Amino acid sequence: MRMFKVIEGGRGQAVQMDDWSEERRGPSRDDVRLEAARRISESGYHLSRIREFATGVPMLASLKYLSLQIDFAAETLSRLDPIPEDFRSDGYWPAG
Repeated sequence: MRMFKVIEGGRGQAVQMDDWSEERRGPSRDDVRLEAARRISESGYHLSRIREFATGVPMLASLKYLSLQIDFAAETLSRLDPIPEDFRSDGYWPAG
């Protein structure tokens, strides 16, 4: 076990943390979900969704489908053990 000092608001306290193996330092499920969210955001999905609510005009089916594909890719990648270091590579994700 290692001891680290955490400084919060000018007060320090000792916190005990487990040693992490090299495997634990790889990408996490949260990293994959953040990448999926970034890709969905860059696709224009959120803006189109807002426009749909505001105007009543349905968003493009292809954009809905892309969002589903990105979610599926994220779910699949996050279940791998270990998650590939290059999970952000376009080869793992649907083309937009």
